[in-house]
Amino acid sequence: MKSLDLDVLEMVIAVADTGSFISGAKQVHRSPSAVSMRIKALEESMQKPLFTRTTRRVLLTDEGERLLEYGRRMVEMREAAWASVVRPEVKGRVTIGVPDDYASSLLSPVLRRFALAHPHVELRVMGLPSSELAPLLKDNTLDLACLTRVKGIPGDLLRREPLVWVCGDRHREIWKERPLPIAVYASGSSARAFGISALQNAKIRFRMLFESAGVMGLVSMLEAGLAVAPMSRCSVPAHLIQLGEDEGLPKLPMLDVVLSRSSKSNRPPCEFLARALLNDLRS
Repeated sequence: MKSLDLDVLEMVIAVADTGSFISGAKQVHRSPSAVSMRIKALEESMQKPLFTRTTRRVLLTDEGERLLEYGRRMVEMREAAWASVVRPEVKGRVTIGVPDDYASSLLSPVLRRFALAHPHVELRVMGLPSSELAPLLKDNTLDLACLTRVKGIPGDLLRREPLVWVCGDRHREIWKERPLPIAVYASGSSARAFGISALQNAKIRFRMLFESAGVMGLVSMLEAGLAVAPMSRCSVPAHLIQLGEDEGLPKLPMLDVVLSRSSKSNRPPCEFLARALLNDLRS
């Protein structure tokens, strides 16, 4: 039986989580060609394909799904074993805020590894839009926040995330309707503001079909074929379709995703989590 290199398993996890060899390579701080080569060598060794490549996404095969489950557990055990010997014991509580669309796509893997590495740190996560997280940082309700850059709130740049138009896989012609039916986040969302502004500048008539505070509300409307929506690319489920200028929709800007801190976050557990986020998410 061939040995399973944990570094290669970490690459498989990163590609699976991001849906892209390019984004996955950034997450593990390697070149896309190196990640592709190492995963291809693993596939040849196992004589099983782990991914199927499409023009838009990279998807796991059934064999890839099974390996991913084991891979996560193996990599997490490595993190926990290393932390138990090398890292000092840290105790306390960290309250972190994150918008719904970043929580599962960006923070989930980092928080899972952090919890394993620091079992005595109590994590509290608040899921709110970026505009609502900003005042909670100012009054120290939050220690940290991973959010779209908000005016007046300083933060370290984690990544520049593309904003894209999205529709349901079975309803690709919805973009032809006029006025264009759109689903958007609630007032205060950068994705909402940029999407509406882009349509107005392109003189495309639209109607607001649905507003939601969370990503699942938008996804339900897209799956039903009722609308298109502006979403951060990292939060787009693999079964949905990204649209663009080829479909006559205006180009959308990039979003700055930042890590912001409150004035009372200079405590060891906050420092350790902030470092983990910067190391794992900074592109």
